[in-house]
Amino acid sequence: MVPAFDLSRRLARYRADYLKIVGRVLDNGHLLLGPELSQFESDFEVFAGGDACVGVASGASALQMILAALGVGPGDEVIVPAMTAVPTAAAVCAVGAAPVFADVNASSAALDPASAAAAVTERTKAVIAVHLYGRPAEVALIVAATGVPVVEDCAQSHGATRTVTGVAAAYSFYPTKNLGGVGDGGAVVTDDKRLADHVRRQRVHGLTDSYEHVLVSQNFRMSELEAGWLALTLPFLAADNERRRHIVDAYRAAAPQLGWHRSHADHVYHLAVVNAADRVGFRAHLAANGVATAVHYPLALTQQPAYAKYVTQPCPNAERWAAGCVSVPCFPELTDDEVAQVCAALQSAPA
Repeated sequence: MVPAFDLSRRLARYRADYLKIVGRVLDNGHLLLGPELSQFESDFEVFAGGDACVGVASGASALQMILAALGVGPGDEVIVPAMTAVPTAAAVCAVGAAPVFADVNASSAALDPASAAAAVTERTKAVIAVHLYGRPAEVALIVAATGVPVVEDCAQSHGATRTVTGVAAAYSFYPTKNLGGVGDGGAVVTDDKRLADHVRRQRVHGLTDSYEHVLVSQNFRMSELEAGWLALTLPFLAADNERRRHIVDAYRAAAPQLGWHRSHADHVYHLAVVNAADRVGFRAHLAANGVATAVHYPLALTQQPAYAKYVTQPCPNAERWAAGCVSVPCFPELTDDEVAQVCAALQSAPA
């Protein structure tokens, strides 16, 4: 069976070099906010195209801290695409604001600028644009359409965007991401140095260098072991993203009849997604041909029980996308033989 994802292959690639980093950290005894994190922040700042990078505990906490730095709080609203992972909306709730769900484009599953603009009220303080599955969203159009600060959710799009178009970008380094860590981790990348300084204080309980707590906050630190792994693997990310594109190009060529996620020149294919008319049958066909699949995500946010109270308008495109999306194997450690096996299964799959 070709796996939907096999994290052990990535870990094996870097095991020997990472053990040296572990030894270095253990020898110097600096486990938090040390040289490994500083190096990674410097490297990723350049890679992501921002003027500042702040390493934090997770992608969700990165979103939460950006919103807090923007002054978003109780009584405010933040527009969120209805087709995304739940943490995008959870970050809004974490600062006491209300997520307002807007519909997505039918083929790209990215936030539709017109739907976002229609959702703006006098209480709207921000919009979160998600680069879903690794495909860049239309951030500039969303900025123009809404007239409010736009936060980029880059949890799945490492390398798809090389500048910060919104006020700040939130990254996740969950292990399965294109730049995946050895635990949870995240980063805030921004051109706004004051916002970056605010996030740095937030990640350490609102603490300043003089041991004064000037913000009410919690612990959102990234460990040195996580930062060391990320700095080690970052130089290989561009080549790995290119390998993902090559894999998906082969899939599309083999099975052009399928409802593929809309392409983009900068798509980094965190996930290779097909929208199938019969998801159950499609997945069964691939499984019978030795190909594992997954679903990201089976419910739109408008269909999630915990968020029902925030639904204010229908989002039919998001719900249709959620009903049919299937993720097929796409990670750089796939062998050519495995890619060929997936191509053969897709070629004969029902649309």
